[in-house]
Amino acid sequence: MFTVHVEESLLFILAAVGVIVAIRVVAEKTGLPAAALLTIVGITYAVLPGPNVELEPELIMTYVIPPLLYSAALDASLLDIRRHMRTVVSLSVLLVLATALLIGVGMNLFVAGATLAAGIALGAAVAPPDPVAALAVGRRAGLPPKMITLIQGEGLLNDATALTILTVAIAATDGDGFSFPSATLEFFIMAAGGVVAGIVVAYIVRYLRHLRHDPLTANAISLATPLAAYVLAESVHVSGVLAVVIAGLIIGHDSSRHSVAASRLQTTAVWRLVDFLLEGLVFLLIGQQLPTVVEGLSEYETSTVVIAVAVTVGVTLVLRPLWLILTQLLPRSLHMRLGGDPMGEDDSADPARKERMREKALTGKEVTALSWAGTRGVISLAAIFTLPETVPQRDLLHFCAFVVVLVTLLGQGLTFAPLVQWLGLRANKTDEARERNEARSASVEAALVRLDEIQEEQHDHVEDVAIEHMRKQLEVRLERYRRRLDMLEKAESDEVPVSPQYEAALMVRRKVIEAQREELLRWRDAGNLNDEGLRILERELDHEERLLPDRGRA
Repeated sequence: MFTVHVEESLLFILAAVGVIVAIRVVAEKTGLPAAALLTIVGITYAVLPGPNVELEPELIMTYVIPPLLYSAALDASLLDIRRHMRTVVSLSVLLVLATALLIGVGMNLFVAGATLAAGIALGAAVAPPDPVAALAVGRRAGLPPKMITLIQGEGLLNDATALTILTVAIAATDGDGFSFPSATLEFFIMAAGGVVAGIVVAYIVRYLRHLRHDPLTANAISLATPLAAYVLAESVHVSGVLAVVIAGLIIGHDSSRHSVAASRLQTTAVWRLVDFLLEGLVFLLIGQQLPTVVEGLSEYETSTVVIAVAVTVGVTLVLRPLWLILTQLLPRSLHMRLGGDPMGEDDSADPARKERMREKALTGKEVTALSWAGTRGVISLAAIFTLPETVPQRDLLHFCAFVVVLVTLLGQGLTFAPLVQWLGLRANKTDEARERNEARSASVEAALVRLDEIQEEQHDHVEDVAIEHMRKQLEVRLERYRRRLDMLEKAESDEVPVSPQYEAALMVRRKVIEAQREELLRWRDAGNLNDEGLRILERELDHEERLLPDRGRA
């Protein structure tokens, strides 16, 4: 029996991976979001005869959510999030609190048998948007970096807020009711504790930086870090999710200083694979929960179900755009409007740079897009499934959360890309390319200064030759970057201008690398080069080819 069970599990996992890969191909060709397509496949499988996989909230919260959040935090910009901190806090903390409270009050007032604490628990579960689907679509549609940062920052921090509120609400359902003063105090204790736990783990990982020079060791530490942060925080009863996010932001920010190039390349590749598989599995799981959430509705009257769903979905969809509009109308002195000066700005900074760094108020188009980027995901279902059986109307709460996830994930997820295109929101590729080339030029100039310093030191003729050779290479590179900058400065559109010489150089280099690779294979096939040698030389060519920029990424 055990062997059969293992074989069935293995077949299911292989089938799931096959579906994830197939959906990825379909999504790439059609432009549809993979998250929505996977959810539809999960629902289709759920209504067919055969076994289903039920979502285990503890497994999801412990082994799936922390790695996904940690990977997203590594990829996020701590500086950009801090620059837009007022907006991020407004969406990830205050909006989540408002959503949970309004749904709680609405359920308590209009749904018979629903308590305030149970309603707030439902509100906390459905309040945090899952940014995976929105970010995937937004990046493909070319959303500006500011919008990507806001969606990413909100998605990193709102889970911690929501799960902390959920914990407080569940405790209230087992006690004497919901007390706002005690709930507020517990919320701040859990949040502050999560921040401290995340900082502690981040500095422990930094202390282990001498071990991270080996790529395999670095990967092992990186994969263990989110689980360690989560377990540490949860063991002292503070926010494990917030600990994971804080650790990821700090480690990602310091990665360039405390890890070597080989480790960074391999760690990035490993986390991309982890993201791909875990995200695919969780969206498949969402669809498969349909039978579980529907079978518990038989004891409720249709009117009760309709009212509960209307309150939950209505507050979720209406409050977000209303919040985004109203927060911009608040006076600057309250420090919560979506715009203003960046935090901690240096008055002596370059005026042009200060203007670029300034957090400007959201436009109407940006408010519209951000309002529609509120897709919910697996964390909402995992959170609501943690409710104990003693919670009133538990099955009804499960169904309401599931409907919110489907409405936002399918409704908003499938229409987000057309909305972004219709609004005309897109990143200015010329500005982005100009910024990259300015940074490249600055780095080469710094290298030339360092060469001058080396030249002044004592060295022999061999080193003189090496220095002069390196100087010529850097000067050629600097001249190329400066010509590219001149072209970008004269560009009249937001599309990166095409340089025939630049494109020709890239084409020639790729063909040369291809010829080198084919020759190495001929040597191996003729028995003149063993496979180990082939892999070493092929890896050198792969890294060289990987360094060549894609079109539009100059």
